[in-house]
Amino acid sequence: MALYAAYGSNMDPAQMLLRCPHSPQRGTGWLEGWRLTFGGEELGWDGALTTVVEDHAHRVFVALYDVPEIDEKELDSWDGVDLGFYSKIKVRVQTLDGDALAWLYVLDAYEGGLPSDRRLSILTDSAIKAGAPSDYVDWLRGRPSNPPPGG
Repeated sequence: MALYAAYGSNMDPAQMLLRCPHSPQRGTGWLEGWRLTFGGEELGWDGALTTVVEDHAHRVFVALYDVPEIDEKELDSWDGVDLGFYSKIKVRVQTLDGDALAWLYVLDAYEGGLPSDRRLSILTDSAIKAGAPSDYVDWLRGRPSNPPPGG
């Protein structure tokens, strides 16, 4: 079974249960040397999409899930791997039990642009549901975002 590190809306255990019913949450951890950011605004979605990039001065909170192959294929479909939006890479995650090797999705687009208010709200709610520390949640809440059209 592969270990998946979720940093976006898949941090929400209820969402993961709907998308990947055979993938229990194993815990949480940190991607040290990575930064949460946004990009792919040109792809035509609701604002920029969530991704991570290497940056030694930052870290990203993640929820960890044990994902069997059947759920991994479903998750690939949900996260746009088949469409070429995201690719999978392996990363080292720091947990309370030590380092763990996991995979995650990174956006295949240029960094830049702002997420929609809605996307940022979902991201923040997902982090809360996964048990992110309050300072990380506050940092997410303070991120700039685009209001809805006409808003």
